[in-house]
Amino acid sequence: MKIADTSAQDVTIEKGSSRTRWMLAAGAALVLVLIAVWAVPAVQRWASSSVTVPLDRLRIATAEVDDLVRDVSVQGRVVAAVAPTLFAPAEGIITLQVEAGAEVTRGQVLAVLESPELQNRLQQEQSTRDSLAVELDRQRIEAKQQALDNQRQVDQARVTLTAADREHRRAVSASEIEAISQVDFERARDDLETARLSHKHAVEDAALDDERLAFELQTRELQLDRQALLVQDLERQVADLEMKSPVSGIVGNLLVDQKANVNRNQAVMAVVDLTAFEVEAQVPESYADDLGIGMPAEVLLGNRPFDGTLVSVSPEVVDNQVTTRVRFEGGMPPGLRQNQRLTTRILMETRQNVLTLPRGQFLDTGGGRVAYVLGDDGIARRVPIEVGARSLAAVEITAGLAAGDRVVVSSIDGFRGADTVRVTN
Repeated sequence: MKIADTSAQDVTIEKGSSRTRWMLAAGAALVLVLIAVWAVPAVQRWASSSVTVPLDRLRIATAEVDDLVRDVSVQGRVVAAVAPTLFAPAEGIITLQVEAGAEVTRGQVLAVLESPELQNRLQQEQSTRDSLAVELDRQRIEAKQQALDNQRQVDQARVTLTAADREHRRAVSASEIEAISQVDFERARDDLETARLSHKHAVEDAALDDERLAFELQTRELQLDRQALLVQDLERQVADLEMKSPVSGIVGNLLVDQKANVNRNQAVMAVVDLTAFEVEAQVPESYADDLGIGMPAEVLLGNRPFDGTLVSVSPEVVDNQVTTRVRFEGGMPPGLRQNQRLTTRILMETRQNVLTLPRGQFLDTGGGRVAYVLGDDGIARRVPIEVGARSLAAVEITAGLAAGDRVVVSSIDGFRGADTVRVTN
């Protein structure tokens, strides 16, 4: 029996040509070159980047030219711009007419103060005023009577002067014809001179007496005016015993009890004007030098902003903060409550057409001096920058970047200060 071998399965292989071998070798070399062209830059990038960070751990922003509004946002509380406190005008027993929280209108009586001493003093001063008025009328009558007496004396002196002048003329005529003696002629002349002096003195005395009477009358009038002013002031004080609301609003805290004995100038109650609210905000000391009265502000109530104006800045610093007041413009927002917390934004400056970046932790971790610009090759390169004004949402870049640069704005602590960082997808 013959056993079959494997000769039937054998195939004769023809020896290939050298050209075919060269073509295969060239193809393999070309593949190796292509692999090298692709791999060498990647290897170089891997070699040059000592730090690798995943892209999903970074926040990338693009530098843009835009307007930058420099502002500060703080939490403020609503305070009453007008909240007068009523004080007792005198000592006495007080009767409250309202309760705390009651709505009141301007001029409404809120409390009544009983002060018998003040009312009795008013009556006494009124009586004194009436007495002075009567005394002034009497003085006027006396002045008229004295003026008549003075006029009578002047008239009598004038009549005497006229008679003396007539006798003197008669004596002159008689002396010319030697009908009277020289002694009678001189007596007539002396009588005329005496009458002239008497008339002159009577006129001057009447004028001086009229001035005296006018002065005394003026003194009485001034005394009456002074007393009238005193009575007017006491009437005002008595009227103030009815303590009225200076504004329309609500009654705040009652500072005294019903029917309590209060002292003069003791605080009784406060009235809050609900139509004049302002926002009091504490601003960090670092912004104090940049704040100025009249700056625009924005108060956020819910999701709706309301315009306002900075109306006051405290000159002192307390706990590294300054106190500011913002007044609403264009009407009060509805539904405000005292001590309500509101977000307040004060607009300090607007810079137009500047290179800006969104604010991020790269400012703190890099000290505001360095940033990492992400290139198309996936490498973030460290560049020095200069930072200008800052707002709540953006920061001005004055040097180191250009518009369109993609910048890492998240924390750069993980970059460990490397010049280049590999960012992987």
